Formats: sequence, C-alpha cells, structure tokens
Amino acid sequence: MTFFCLIILSYFFGAIPSGVWIGKIFKNIDVRDYGSKNSGATNSYRVLGAKLGIAVLIIDVLKGFIPLYIASKFNLKYNDLVILGLVAILAHTFSCFISFKGGKGVATSLGVFLFLAPVITLILLVIFILVVYFTKYISLGSITAAFLLPIFTFFTHRDTYLFTLSVVIAIFVIYRHKTNISRLLSGTENKFKF
Repeated sequence: MTFFCLIILSYFFGAIPSGVWIGKIFKNIDVRDYGSKNSGATNSYRVLGAKLGIAVLIIDVLKGFIPLYIASKFNLKYNDLVILGLVAILAHTFSCFISFKGGKGVATSLGVFLFLAPVITLILLVIFILVVYFTKYISLGSITAAFLLPIFTFFTHRDTYLFTLSVVIAIFVIYRHKTNISRLLSGTENKFKF
C-alpha cells in the first residue's frame, strides 16, 4: 500500500508542468505557443527569460529528486526507488495536467539520477555543460549525456534495475530529441544564448 501511494506521489509530483504554470502566472503566456512549443526548461528559458527559465529547470530537477528522497524514508528496496524514478520521468513527459504531454525528460531524469547515482550524474552534468559551452546546442548536450548514461552506469554500478533504467531513459530522451537531431544534421538547430 505504501509503495502504491508513493507511485501516485511520484506521478503527480513529476507531472507538475512547471514551465506552463510559471509562464501563465508570471507572464500570462503559454510557453507551448512559442519557440519550440515545448513545455520544458530549455524552451521556458528562451521564452520566459533567464530567471524564470532557471526556476523551471530547478523545479523540473526537483520533480525527479524529491519523490525519491521521500520514498527513501520508507525502507524500500533500491529497485523500488528505480521504479519510482521512472514514474516521475514519464509523468513529466506525459503530464495529466496538460493533456498527457510535456517536456523531453532531461531535467527530471537529472533529478532522478542525482539521487540514485550522484557521482556519474555530476560527471555527465559537467560533460553536458562543456558540450553546450563549446557548441551552443543544448540538444546536443542532452543527447550526449543520455548516450553516455548507460555506459557510465554499466561500468560504475552493478545494479541491473539501475542499468535497465539508464538504457530506457537514454533511448527515450534521444527519441524525444528526434526533431532536434534532424535540425542538427541540417544545420538549422537553434543555438543557445547565455
């Protein structure tokens, strides 16, 4: 019963459409009507500005981290935490609050893996920042980090559930960036302005 309640908590916490709500509260606009039409942190940054965009990013990361932190207080198995992490990520991407649509799952995945595997997550975060800094493409940084996630997980953790989650999330995040990949290959992808 406890695990079921935590699944519900993880879903509704992960489903909070922070970009959409912050845009409507502070700017009276829907970020999905502008830019890439995505509700995630990157488009929110471009549409709402740096301060609100960073706020969206932080909230999206916490959507993955906080449910696992709360769940860790209930003496659950590590495998159960992995499942709850997956629920939070899927909830972000398929939010019940915005017609089961959402962001691409990068920031919430960061929050989940920051809790489950903090060392490799911080390493991947540094790699992400370097890729974005030198190329100015957030999508390329996200794709690179997603691709490396299961590789790093395989060599640093011997947990089958965590490795499986890392593979699923890598495939999922890269797939969600399929239009970005097309634009990167054609040279039409938007560069990120710091």
